[in-house]
Amino acid sequence: MIEIEFEEPKIKACDCCGQQVVTLTRFVYMDGDAFAVYYANFTRGHAERVVHGLIGLGKWGDDAKAADRVAFPFDIRTSENSYQVGLINANQSQWSDTTFLGKLLDRDEALKHEWVKEAFHITDHMVSDDKIIVEYLNN
Repeated sequence: MIEIEFEEPKIKACDCCGQQVVTLTRFVYMDGDAFAVYYANFTRGHAERVVHGLIGLGKWGDDAKAADRVAFPFDIRTSENSYQVGLINANQSQWSDTTFLGKLLDRDEALKHEWVKEAFHITDHMVSDDKIIVEYLNN
């Protein structure tokens, strides 16, 4: 069973248009144990409605290091009646220089990684359980 711990969003003004840029940090637990961390970001009012994200999976205990984790960069968009999640290359992620979530995987690496199903499982929860993301994508 997955549970998400919701931190308060960080909001700043977009450099190009002044609209709200919303950045989220979420902690994911599986059966009560630390399982993943994700970052998500979107800008209200932009013509393209997209959530940019990064999911880190791996070891999270006190003795764990970033080298014990890998990170899956992705985008979420909406189509007529569904969400479309697409893995992207590490250099396309706004968190490309982030190390805390683990080694950022390029799209081809991510698609072949043993944890890719877990990453997509988390994105499924993002579009159903994370009210801020659901509200943004559905309005």
